[in-house]
Amino acid sequence: MQVLNRVLPAFMILRVSPAFARVSLARILPVFASLLFGAYTGHCQAPEADPRLSPADTIRLSLTQVVAMAKEKSIASRQAATVKETKYWQWRTFKSNYQPQLSLSGTLPAYTKTFTEVIQPNGTIQFQPVHNDNSSLNLSFSQSIAATGGTIYGTTQMQRFDDFDRKNILYNGVPYGIGYNQPLWQFNSLKWDKRIEPLKYNESKQAYIESMEQVSITVTGYFFDLLLAQVNLQVSETNLENTQNIQRIANAKLELGKISKNEILQLKLEQLKAQKAVGTARRDMQIATLNLRAYTGLSVVDNIALILPPATIDMKVATDKVLSEAYANRSDAIAFIRRMAEAKRDIAKARGDNGLNASLTANLGYSKSAATVAQVYQNPQDQQLLQLNFVIPVLDWGRSKARTRTAEANMQLTAYTVEQDKQVFTQQIVTQVTLFDMMRDQVGLTAEADSIASEKYQIAKDRYVLGNLSITDLSIAFQDKDQAKRDYISALRDFWGAYYQLRYLSLYDFEKNEKIAYK
Repeated sequence: MQVLNRVLPAFMILRVSPAFARVSLARILPVFASLLFGAYTGHCQAPEADPRLSPADTIRLSLTQVVAMAKEKSIASRQAATVKETKYWQWRTFKSNYQPQLSLSGTLPAYTKTFTEVIQPNGTIQFQPVHNDNSSLNLSFSQSIAATGGTIYGTTQMQRFDDFDRKNILYNGVPYGIGYNQPLWQFNSLKWDKRIEPLKYNESKQAYIESMEQVSITVTGYFFDLLLAQVNLQVSETNLENTQNIQRIANAKLELGKISKNEILQLKLEQLKAQKAVGTARRDMQIATLNLRAYTGLSVVDNIALILPPATIDMKVATDKVLSEAYANRSDAIAFIRRMAEAKRDIAKARGDNGLNASLTANLGYSKSAATVAQVYQNPQDQQLLQLNFVIPVLDWGRSKARTRTAEANMQLTAYTVEQDKQVFTQQIVTQVTLFDMMRDQVGLTAEADSIASEKYQIAKDRYVLGNLSITDLSIAFQDKDQAKRDYISALRDFWGAYYQLRYLSLYDFEKNEKIAYK
C-alpha cells in the first residue's frame, strides 16, 4: 500500500493528461514499469552470471581469453595445424629430391625348378629340366643436378648362379661403375621446382598464421553473439518482473475503480508477451552459448559469464605501414610471385616437350665372372657405355606450336589476373584501415550517447514524477536509453571485429609492433 500511495498521484495525472489519451497502454507499460521499479540505468555493463548457479559452476571470460582458448582448443585451429604439418612434410619430400639417394636392391633367392622349351638346330623344340638359383644384389647411389637436369649415378653388383643339376656355381659382378645421364633440350623440372617449391612452402607458413587469425575473427563473432544474448535476457527478465508488479498495482486500482476491466486484460496480455520474450531470449542465449562452447572447446558443465571488452586499444595504424606489412607477410603476396613463376614454367615445359628430345647416357666401370667372389675382384675387365637416344617430331600438324601459344596466352591471362588481384588486395587493406579508424571513433560516440541517453532518461523520469513532462517524451527517453545500450554493444562488436580483421590482413601486431608468429 505504501508503494501504491506514492504512485497513485502520478498515475491519476496520467489519466487526466490529454497526452495520455493519445498513447497506447502497450507503449506506456514498459516506461511506467521502469519508472516504478528502477529498470537498469547507467553505462552499459557486462551481464551478470545466473544467480541460481554457484560461482564454481560459472566461468568468467574476457574476449582475449576466449580468443586464446579458441586458438588452442578449437577444431579450426587443429585443422590449420594439420594442414601446416602436411605442407611441411611435402616440403621435406621436395628437399630430398636434391639429396644423394642410396638404395639396395636385389633378388634373393631366385630359385627355379621347372622344364623349359629349347629350340633345336633343326627347328624342333625339346623341353629340358631347369633347376637353378639366380640371385643378385645391387647397391647404387644417384645424385640429381638441378642446374642441368641430369643425374650422376654409381653402382656395385654381385650375381650368383647355382646350377643344381650340374653342381656348378658361377659369380658375375660389377665391382664398381659410374655413369651420367643428361636429358638434352628437354624441360628441366628440377630447376623450376627449386624456384617454385620454396614459394609454396613459405606461402603455407603464412597461410597457417592467417588461419589462426581467422579463428580470432570467427570466435569474436560468437563472443558478441552470446554477450548480446545475455544482455537481451537480462532486459526481458527485468521487463517481465516490472509487468508483474504493474499487474498487482493495476488490480489494486481496479478495486478503487480507477481503471477498467479492459485495461486489466491488456495488462495480462502484455504479461504473456513478456513471458514469451523471456523464453525467446533464454533460447537465443542457450544457442549462442552452445555455439561458443562448440567452437572453443569449453566444458559443457561451465556457465559462461562474459566480461565486456574495453572500448580502446593503445595502437596507431598507418595505411602505408599496413600495406608494407601485408605485402611482406601475407600468403597472397607470395602467391602473386608463385603464380607468375608457374606460368613461366608452363611455357618452358611446352617448349621443352615440343622440340627435339634427346638423352645422353655414359658410364664406365669394371666387371668380371668367376667361380668365387674373391676372384671377381681380381683383375676385373673394364666396361664402357655411350648412348644417345633422341626423338625428332617430323610432322605434328601444328600441335607443338599450339601448345606453346596456349601456354603463352595463359601466362598473359595470369599476369592480368595477378595485377587485378593486387589492386583488390591493396584496396581491401586501405578500406579496412579506414573502417578501423571509423569504428574506433564510433565506439567513443556510442559510449557518450549511452551516457547521455541514461542521464536524459533520469531527468525525464524526475520531470514526469513532477508532472511537467508528457508520457510521450518519457517513452521516447526510455527507448533512446535502451537503444543506446544495444548500439554500444554493436559498436564494440564492429570495433573488435575490425581490429582482428586488420591483424588478419597484415599479419602484424600493432599493439606490440611485431610480426605475428605461431609455433
